[in-house]
Amino acid sequence: MTTTSTAFPTIRTPRGPVPAGAPAWNPQRGSAMPHHRYRPAHERVEIPEIHREWPGRRIERPPLWVPVDLRDGNQALAEPMDTPRKRRMFDLLVAMGFKEIEVGYPSSSRTDFGFVRHLAESGVVPDDVTPVVFTAARRDLIEQTFASIQGMPRAVVHLYTATAPVWRDVVLGQDRAGLHALIREAAGHIGRLADAMPGTAVRFEFSPEVFNCTEPDFVLEVCNGLTRLWDASPDRPVIHNLPATVEIATPNLYADQIEYMHRHLERRDAVILSVHPHNDRGTGVACAELAVLAGAQRVEGCLFGNGERTGNVDLVTLALNLYAQGVDPMVDFSDIDVIRRTVEECNRLPVHVRHPYGGDLVYTAFSGTHQDAISKGLAHHERAAAERGVPVGEAPWAVPYLPIDPADVGRTYEAVIRVNSQSGKGGVAHLLRAHHGLDLPKALRADFSRVVQDATDRSGREATPKDLLELFRAAYAVEGGPVTLASWTADGAGFRCVLRRNDAAYEASGAAPADAVTAALAAAGIAVEVLERDGHTVEGGAVAYVRCRVAGACVWGAGEDAGAGTAFARAVLAAVNRALAG
Repeated sequence: MTTTSTAFPTIRTPRGPVPAGAPAWNPQRGSAMPHHRYRPAHERVEIPEIHREWPGRRIERPPLWVPVDLRDGNQALAEPMDTPRKRRMFDLLVAMGFKEIEVGYPSSSRTDFGFVRHLAESGVVPDDVTPVVFTAARRDLIEQTFASIQGMPRAVVHLYTATAPVWRDVVLGQDRAGLHALIREAAGHIGRLADAMPGTAVRFEFSPEVFNCTEPDFVLEVCNGLTRLWDASPDRPVIHNLPATVEIATPNLYADQIEYMHRHLERRDAVILSVHPHNDRGTGVACAELAVLAGAQRVEGCLFGNGERTGNVDLVTLALNLYAQGVDPMVDFSDIDVIRRTVEECNRLPVHVRHPYGGDLVYTAFSGTHQDAISKGLAHHERAAAERGVPVGEAPWAVPYLPIDPADVGRTYEAVIRVNSQSGKGGVAHLLRAHHGLDLPKALRADFSRVVQDATDRSGREATPKDLLELFRAAYAVEGGPVTLASWTADGAGFRCVLRRNDAAYEASGAAPADAVTAALAAAGIAVEVLERDGHTVEGGAVAYVRCRVAGACVWGAGEDAGAGTAFARAVLAAVNRALAG
């Protein structure tokens, strides 16, 4: 046997020794990649030892969701949104039910400043929605930010500064004391400007950027100092937002950091503990969920997770994860396709087809075993709803492979099962039944699935419901052949059948359709035994399925006609003609 290989000139297959102590079943070898250049999280930042309570908690209500698509998401776009696209995104977020929305970074560009002014001057912000504006800790940028919100009835001013050692040393050139003084000066200026703007109810937010890489005692020192400086109270709470700006550790360590802060922040009833996870390790959603278990009350993120590098945490996934656990997300996702299309238009970025809950293919099964389970599950769900006497959309959901009912987010069931070469009899049968009303007997499903697999293997393409009907009729409802039905009559005395073979007519009668057809075939010199028969009504008539023994071969046939008897006769003749042709 010869084998071929493809050369990958830049790939260096690990060739070192198998590590000592490795089990025999794991022959992996050390690679040449310089992993020694990177430090684990516990060497980069102190992870406080705490008696963890978050692992035993459950999320029973949603946090306050704060979409940052218009700020953090926007700054990650190759083509940042203009005012019309920003307004379209803002209107979508309001319509979905978000009550706090970060609307921009007014000092970053004329477009961002102009959009915040548009919101302030147009009166489009609902009374129960609070805009959030973002600013760095620089006096001139803070003043520009306050100029942008002039005339708004309410706003949150969000101050941020990077606090992690690498950022202090490399970017800011500040030690801890110097950076703390810079933050206090900026926060004091924000407080004074807010006092000078009595027409706007201003609340304050602070983000120690790269919180997850910062010493916990320093974060506490800065945050508690700002809580006092801004004189936070339960009726005017401060938001302390703790970002995993660059993910460096497993989500459980982020949860430990959040629980530590949750326990040690001063005036806890006057502090809203917020998180802003990014997705560098691909675990942003897990970080956010565990952070909520650990005490976070507010989550910042983007619809569908857009953001710098691998993105911000995905609010669609987070909220619908709660929904799948029976928790009301308090945001509306009942038309996920409208939401996705709007976000795609505003961001000019596609949402992946396998995106959780929102992707085009996320509710679609091609695998035969999955299709069979889903098909049975949907049928069982309909029966269970009928037994309870409730609509199918109100009955408890328990369908294999579908964590939520696609209909709850505006999807139909048409795309749940699709057929290609990986599919099986369950999916094929489901589509024939759902789209064409053909309910195949169990044994015929297996037989037809082989026909479909052969066709899809040869074409390499998906088979649509229309394709499946054409394949089925071509395979089983054979109209042409050496034996044809000349006439069929039924009266009180029974059934009369006239067949034609080789230009000769053969007539027979019987008390049942099977008697008349098999007798006429016997007269034509064809011995037929009907082994299995099934059928049902369809729109405009009836369909019959039969399995016959003809000349020692067992063959399926199908027939459709206005009456059940004629459909049966056509099914038997289809089986006979298939056998004679085979």
